[in-house]
Amino acid sequence: MASNPIPALLEQIDQLLTASSSPDEPATLARLERTLTDGYAHALSLEAEQLRLERRMTELAAELHDGNREQKAKELVQVSRRISLAGAEIERLRGTLSRLRAHATAVRATA
Repeated sequence: MASNPIPALLEQIDQLLTASSSPDEPATLARLERTLTDGYAHALSLEAEQLRLERRMTELAAELHDGNREQKAKELVQVSRRISLAGAEIERLRGTLSRLRAHATAVRATA
């Protein structure tokens, strides 16, 4: 399983939200924009994964009557858990990105 970049991204966003840097610093707005872009890219990736998992769940449900029901039922449970985790992660990330977007708007207004 690949490492999850979301916790590091959320930490970076929290640092940007609590930093007392001046909006006059050229790097400030650029860093905010880059982090927003990275964050939304991760959110889209998570949403794509969630859709892929939902399709897999539909396939498994349709195949329950074929073959090994116990194995398919176990996979359904695993897929369901992964969908729930992805949904929670998407919600958390989007909420944090919303706060960062508002912060970036405020920084732009004072620049």
